[in-house]
Amino acid sequence: MITHLTYVSSATRLLPVEALRGLLDQARRNNGRDDITGILLYRDGNFMQTIEGPEQAISQLHSRLEADPRHTGVSVLLTGEREDRRFDGWSMGFRDLGDVTVRDTPGFSEFLNTPLTAAAFGENPSASEQLLLVFKRHMR
Repeated sequence: MITHLTYVSSATRLLPVEALRGLLDQARRNNGRDDITGILLYRDGNFMQTIEGPEQAISQLHSRLEADPRHTGVSVLLTGEREDRRFDGWSMGFRDLGDVTVRDTPGFSEFLNTPLTAAAFGENPSASEQLLLVFKRHMR
């Protein structure tokens, strides 16, 4: 069984492209080491991320994320176990939704403009997974 966790949070300050790349590089190294896969979306200072892997690794990463001073308001939308990974082979997929080229993504819809906040997904947390899976299908 694979443990998965999807959360949203807000950056404590807007992150320039270089800082996002550094964050992504660090996540990919650590996730490769810990057998964690997933995807990270960023828009207007907000993050949405799904991580999946061994239960202990996900629990430890969740604790580190909660303590990370680069963001605040970590709100878990979905968590649980499943048979298979949804992001197998992705040490950490990434997309900055503020990038104007996102509109050129095959399958783009206004749904992709949904703010990455707990309020936006609170009534339908499974919609967060739908959003992430759209990017998985169309990124490479």
